[in-house]
Amino acid sequence: MNSRLVLATVFLIAMLIGGNFTALKFALDHTTPLLLAGMRTVIGGSVLLTVALLRGERLPTRLVELRRIFVVSFSITTVSSGLLVFGVNRVPAGVASLVSSTMPLFTALLVFVLMGITVTRLGAAGLLIGFTGTVVLASPSLSGQTAAIGIGALVVSAIAWAFGTVFMKWKDFSMISPIMLVGVQLVMSAAVLIPFALLVEGSADTEWTAGLFVPLLYAAIPANAVTFSLMALVAQRASPTQASATAYLIPVFGVFFGWVIRDEVLGTLEFVGGLLVVAGVFLLVTANARRATVAGGAR
Repeated sequence: MNSRLVLATVFLIAMLIGGNFTALKFALDHTTPLLLAGMRTVIGGSVLLTVALLRGERLPTRLVELRRIFVVSFSITTVSSGLLVFGVNRVPAGVASLVSSTMPLFTALLVFVLMGITVTRLGAAGLLIGFTGTVVLASPSLSGQTAAIGIGALVVSAIAWAFGTVFMKWKDFSMISPIMLVGVQLVMSAAVLIPFALLVEGSADTEWTAGLFVPLLYAAIPANAVTFSLMALVAQRASPTQASATAYLIPVFGVFFGWVIRDEVLGTLEFVGGLLVVAGVFLLVTANARRATVAGGAR
C-alpha cells in the first residue's frame, strides 16, 4: 500500500469507529444497553464468520484454542462491549469516545505488569499526560451520579479491552486468522450477552423499528466487521506509526460526530482533558512505533 492509500484507510477506520458512539446513542433511544451490545455482537459475528467460511477457513476445534478465544471474547467483546454501551447510554457520545481512547494507556501498563516489557521515557510521559487528562475529563461528571457511573463503566471497559489485547500478544493466536478469531469471539459473546440482557433488562423497552435497526446495523457492520478487516490490512501493510494513528484519531471523530449530529458541546474541562488524553495516547503510540521500528531493523 502506498502512503496515500494507507493514510486514507486510517482516516476511514477512525471515521467509522468515531461515528459508532453517535450511532449507539441513537440506537439507545429505542432499546436497552446490554441488549444492544448483544445484538451488535450477533450481527458482527455472523458477518465475519460468513466471510471467513467463504474464504475456506475452518472453525477452531482444539480445546486450547477455544479457551484462549473465550478469554479474549469475555474481556473484549463481552465485558468491554457491554460496559461501553452502558457507559455511552449515560454520557455524551464525544465524552464516551475520549474516555474509551484511554485503552492504549491501560494496555501499556498491563504489558509491563504481565509481560515485563518496560515503558520508554517518551511512553512514560504519554502515560502521565494521558491519565492526567482522564482525571480532568472525568471531573465535570463526578457531580452527577448518572454521568459518574457512565464514566466509571467506560474506564473499566477500556481496561477490559486492554487486557484482551495484551492476552492476544501474550498467548499464541497465530493458528487462527484475525477474521475467524473475531468472528468466533463475537458469537461467544452473543451467547453470553443475549441471555443475560433478556434476564436483566427484558425486551419490553425495545422498539423494533428502523430507528433501532439503522444505527444498530451501522454499529455492527461498518463500525465493527468492516473496520476490523481494514485494521488487519493496515497492520499487515503499513508501518507501526501509520497503523497506530487510528488510536488518537478515533476520539477526534467521536467528538466531531457528536457535535455535528447530536449538537453535543464539550465543556472547558472536558475539552482540556480530551486534549491531554489524545496527546498522551499520541506520545505512547509514537514511542511504541519507534520501538517496533528499531526492533524490526535489528532483525
